[in-house]
Amino acid sequence: MSRPAALLRRRDEPLQASFLELFFDLAFVLALRQISLVLLADTSLAGAARTALLLLPLWSVWVVTAWFTDWFAREHRAVRALLVGATLGVLLMSVAVPDATGSRAALFAGAYVALHVGRSIVTTVALRGHPLRRRTLRILIWFVASGIFWLVGAAWPAVRVPAWVVALTLDYAAPHLGWPVPGLGRAQHGELRLRGGHLTERFQQIFIIALGELIIGAGLAYSATELAPMQSAAFLLAFTAAVLVGRLYTAPAGPSLGAAIDQRDPLRFATLTGNLHLVMIAGVVATSVAADLVIAHPTDKASGVGIALTVAGPVLFLAGRVALSALIYRRLSWYRSLGLAALLVVAFIGSAAPLLGVAAANVVALLVVTLLDRRTKSRSRMKR
Repeated sequence: MSRPAALLRRRDEPLQASFLELFFDLAFVLALRQISLVLLADTSLAGAARTALLLLPLWSVWVVTAWFTDWFAREHRAVRALLVGATLGVLLMSVAVPDATGSRAALFAGAYVALHVGRSIVTTVALRGHPLRRRTLRILIWFVASGIFWLVGAAWPAVRVPAWVVALTLDYAAPHLGWPVPGLGRAQHGELRLRGGHLTERFQQIFIIALGELIIGAGLAYSATELAPMQSAAFLLAFTAAVLVGRLYTAPAGPSLGAAIDQRDPLRFATLTGNLHLVMIAGVVATSVAADLVIAHPTDKASGVGIALTVAGPVLFLAGRVALSALIYRRLSWYRSLGLAALLVVAFIGSAAPLLGVAAANVVALLVVTLLDRRTKSRSRMKR
């Protein structure tokens, strides 16, 4: 086997995540907690936009790393070193999150650029003489281009937000376009082949990390209270919401998703799948922040901001879930769509209830969708 080929993952390698992949995921425990605290500190529309600006690059790191470990041999020394480096990079970005648009912008953007560009340089050099070097070279060029905007934004506060928005646009558009570069063309179908079983497992693992943030956040908020009945009820509602969200997620993350990734165009399908998981995880993060508010102030009358935040989490999750099922099965799930509509009704009439009542209505909507989901699956099994 040639030296460049030794870096590539063999088709017969196990699909299970390696220890270092799981170690890398642990960095997102801190990342998602920090993101939640940023939103909790400012629940306005501007605060939500700032939270999204910080969540998007973190998710880009996770997705590209998941693809990286699917393309390259995880036991190779260089790949292992890059995974350890990626873990450190995410931790540094997470440390910078609370003031990433302020005094810690250089740390946040610098770690992000170093992670993406550094990994691409190493793989480009290691694959010298191999046909797949063109793929890594295209990716490197696009990350260098977006990296310029990241670093300019970090160094120049007056243009920080618009520069970072441009950088994120480049980073998220590139996979959809196939990383086109003059003289190198764009990535072809064979260059982007992904293993559905491996990617499905990776999605499950990061989603569990997100659910962990919801549970930990609710537990910390509850421990800071006097454990009064209303606060206890709010904590139990948050825990129930985590259980229901986890139950509703598991269906598309099973064999159907893995098979679809294997069979469809990876350039489009795997990229869209990753984006929809971002929407669902953003929903879990918003649910975590809302749980903190409800546990701390369960009997407060729901304000416009309070209602929007309390309902936004389940809405985002269920919207991503509906879209993912539609992407996999090429049809809409009527009962999940109905649950989404019910949550929007809760948002519309929520001002007449305390925060605890809005949270309870959300849980009821999720429970009904879960029961209908289970009933539909039971009927499908009986017809077989």
